[in-house]
Amino acid sequence: MATLQAIRYLSSSSSYSSSSTSSCARTVGVTLRAPPRRTAHLSLLRDTHNYKHRGVEHLRGINPTASSITRDADQDYSSTEATIVAELYAIAEIVADRAEMHANVGEQRNNWNNLLLTSINAITLTASIMVGLAAIGGSGVQVLAFKLSSTLLYTAATGMLLVVNKIQPSQLAEEQRNASRLYRQLYEQIQTKLAIRAPTLMDVNEATEKVLALDKAYPLILLGGMREKFPTTIDPAVWWPVQLPLQSERAGGEIERNGWSEKLEEEMREVVGVLKRKDTAEYVRLSKLVSKTSRILAISGPLLTGIAAVVSTLVGSPWHGSWAVLIGVVAGAMASVVNTLEHGGQIGMVFEMYRNNAGFYRQMEESIESTLSEKDVERRENGELFEMKVALQLGRIPSELRDLASASSSSSRKGDHDTSLESAGKLF
Repeated sequence: MATLQAIRYLSSSSSYSSSSTSSCARTVGVTLRAPPRRTAHLSLLRDTHNYKHRGVEHLRGINPTASSITRDADQDYSSTEATIVAELYAIAEIVADRAEMHANVGEQRNNWNNLLLTSINAITLTASIMVGLAAIGGSGVQVLAFKLSSTLLYTAATGMLLVVNKIQPSQLAEEQRNASRLYRQLYEQIQTKLAIRAPTLMDVNEATEKVLALDKAYPLILLGGMREKFPTTIDPAVWWPVQLPLQSERAGGEIERNGWSEKLEEEMREVVGVLKRKDTAEYVRLSKLVSKTSRILAISGPLLTGIAAVVSTLVGSPWHGSWAVLIGVVAGAMASVVNTLEHGGQIGMVFEMYRNNAGFYRQMEESIESTLSEKDVERRENGELFEMKVALQLGRIPSELRDLASASSSSSRKGDHDTSLESAGKLF
């Protein structure tokens, strides 16, 4: 709050007369006795004021004027800074395009799932009806027509099920929805950096690495680059760049610096332990369970239609005709039920959702560990702000996060981590 008041004070002082400006300069002399060259601190204050001003106008429904968007004359970028800003804006445009692209592809693949589900069920049930009609009797040509039609339809349904079960359209759609959300999140992060301070080359490199990591995690192509839908080893989804290795030395102490203290660091370490033991492990377990269910259903559907296609050729024969009718009709009906459970229930989407939930908690673990590995606490994000962000990401408030860390520490001493302790996340 004190910082915001200082920003308002500095900003309002520019509109006063020269005598008033001199008075303000005496009041905040420590800040304004900087060299004529623009400092990073003063730039941050002015940029934050411009960002706040644009935000207020947006909330009031007023379109920002050109003067509110552009920087002051004394804040012109150097050639190097201008290049960095241009690069970051170019990355932001690419990220926005990626988000729209993945959203469109996700909608398309969701339509695939719905249309293929309806079509395959219609084909399978029609084939079952034709098997029954062939058993009713009639001339030899009529029976042959029904037999051939049911066999062809069952064969077509078998081939379509093999393809659909391989690509899992509902899982593909969920991948694209997640990618679209993460690209929008990255876009907002870039816009925030551009609004509150002058970006650096490190910001450009970080944004580039995040784009490439997202491209690798959520490919758009189907043939040759599609993610494995039935992996033998199931791990949390990863869509962020590789974090730097942890350093052995610990930072901090009893004296609080930049919002950090030894107590807060221990709290964050306990939170990481809870995330590993409870949240990430639980969603990996659920992912494995859903994957096994999806695998069973993916095998059962084509198997049932394949059996029905074979036995439908025996309808009307003097030896196995009655049994062929029974098996052909029942297998077709069961195949429709299995297909509806798998694709109507979107088992692939559920699997991807659980795997991404595990990835969300894994990312939080690495983010906290990477922050704590920084020895210089002044280079970290402010400790109080970091604690608040971690708590909100987990669906908690900071006091609840501290209670969780305290309970985890007590549970560790008793040796009953997995039985008495609640999960860290409350969102899902």
